[in-house]
Amino acid sequence: MASHRKPRTRILKSASTKRGVIGVTTAALASVSLLSQSAQAAPDDGKPSVSEVKKKVDKLYQQAEVSTQKYNEAEEKTDAQRKKADRSLDEAAERTAKLNDARRELGNYATAQYRTGGMSETATLLLTEDPQQFFQQSHMLDRMSGRQKEAVADFEKQQKAAQAKRESATEELASLEASQKALKKNKREVQDKLSEARQLLSKLTAEEKARLAAIEKKKQEEARKAAERAEEARDEAGKGGGSQTAQAQKVLAYAKKQLGKPYVWGATGPSSFDCSGLTQGAWKAAGISLPRTTWDQVKIGTKVAKSEMKTGDLIFFFDDISHVGIYVGNGQMIHAPKPGAEVRYESTGNMPFHSAVRPG
Repeated sequence: MASHRKPRTRILKSASTKRGVIGVTTAALASVSLLSQSAQAAPDDGKPSVSEVKKKVDKLYQQAEVSTQKYNEAEEKTDAQRKKADRSLDEAAERTAKLNDARRELGNYATAQYRTGGMSETATLLLTEDPQQFFQQSHMLDRMSGRQKEAVADFEKQQKAAQAKRESATEELASLEASQKALKKNKREVQDKLSEARQLLSKLTAEEKARLAAIEKKKQEEARKAAERAEEARDEAGKGGGSQTAQAQKVLAYAKKQLGKPYVWGATGPSSFDCSGLTQGAWKAAGISLPRTTWDQVKIGTKVAKSEMKTGDLIFFFDDISHVGIYVGNGQMIHAPKPGAEVRYESTGNMPFHSAVRPG
């Protein structure tokens, strides 16, 4: 019995047909691949990348360093003004005491005049603000003994001196108040910059933070090894008759003892440091007193070319000279880098070079 089913049409597998099938398949796979990649890619939500965050945070830290140096400068000035104000107040008190002694002596003469029934012009003198004017309007001096005249002259002298000291103390206190205001302003600036940096870092995922930490750790390890090679080279040179100066040895020894201690802005040791606090302490150990701020430290000693730097030299960074480290050798330094970090070795190439100075 014949079949009534319609026979299937055979598909001829010609070369052209095969190419067409392959082409369609490839296009389909490409589309699927693109869709898959799109699904796996992070959404464009405006969130900055890790590198962008790092760049912004580094900039904020550098700005905080500028404010830190301003704070250090204001703190130093405030301390100096406080000492001057205290001296002026002490001197004003001493002058006031002498004025009171002179006033008491005149009071004794006034009392004596009162007992003899005479008019107490001395008592009037005690109440006047301008003894010289009183003398011009009175014949009192003509009737006074030599000792009484000396007492009046001493009173007038002490009165003027006391007034001058009071005015000086008032000026010093005003300067102190201005310095204290500047200190508070710079402290707020530092805190604001650091707060902004913390907010940016808080937006990173745990994986992103770990990645940044790993990169930084790798750089630190490379810097440490390079510094060790520089020290080995110095030891070899020492065996051959050449050596670093005794001062440089003391500077480096001090700096190495501080490795691992935290950066704290405004700190000068012994448990924590900011950048200029570390360099100040290191050179103090070598018998050289450095100013507090990077802006003043850069003016001390002899400037040296970058290619001529030696162990212990101060190396400054950024156009605003807001950071400083201690050169170790082989392109490495020891410095107190930034909040959240510790005193450590680091390549001098990680920041824009400004200048180098050799104190002494």
